[in-house]
Amino acid sequence: MRSLRADFAALVGDLDRCGLGRGALEIARLAYPDLEPERYLARLEALADAARARIGAGMPPEDVALAVGDHLFGTCGFQGNTQDYYDPRNSFLNDVLDRRTGIPISLSVVFIEVTRRLGLPVEGVGFPGHFLVRVAGRRGPILLDPFFGGRPVGHDELVDRLRALHGGREVREIPPEAVRTARTPDILGRMLRNLLRAYLDRDDSPHALAAVDLLLVLIPDSPEDLRTRGFLYERLDCVTPAVADLRRYLELAPTAPAATDIRA
Repeated sequence: MRSLRADFAALVGDLDRCGLGRGALEIARLAYPDLEPERYLARLEALADAARARIGAGMPPEDVALAVGDHLFGTCGFQGNTQDYYDPRNSFLNDVLDRRTGIPISLSVVFIEVTRRLGLPVEGVGFPGHFLVRVAGRRGPILLDPFFGGRPVGHDELVDRLRALHGGREVREIPPEAVRTARTPDILGRMLRNLLRAYLDRDDSPHALAAVDLLLVLIPDSPEDLRTRGFLYERLDCVTPAVADLRRYLELAPTAPAATDIRA
């Protein structure tokens, strides 16, 4: 069987050519090792071709984005999975395309990939707790929420969402980092973190290990991820790699609160 880690590392080294959709499909090999990416890339092409019929010549960018949203979330029936939000399948692009349901970031990947094929540059936005997309409108940038049908999200709603995330604490302004553009590696990393969390919640150590292993391809010296991988190796009775990861963690984060317990 092909090495997922080796293939993912090669892809990460050539993301400008391979693109977001291809990267997301490589992540899906965590659960579908024999997945054929070209089949699902063709599905994205077909979605873009169908959406193209809704776009008139000279249509403003925000209208193009809304037309794509109407096609994906209206005609095609893509929707946010509110029934089983933490199902790992919500993070696999092939499953999202097959089942037409997902979470904010995976639905955003579909939206970004379809609009890109139509020549409209749409950015991912790593808003805390809920991924969004951004399109450059005539009067300034517009944020859209693919999880809720691709509808626009205004300043006041963003403030309300931040307030809820902070336990009701007063929030008046949106910090720049909350609406910063998410690059392709950022998006893939966030998808992997969602999967890691889902697998840990299910006590699925083998799949959690595979997810954090790919995260460490993206961020090789992430102390948090080295510690997590070390503990997962330990849980799976893989002593040598567990010791190596935890030693590296101590080198990178010698004063971290967890370091004392690990040394003990």
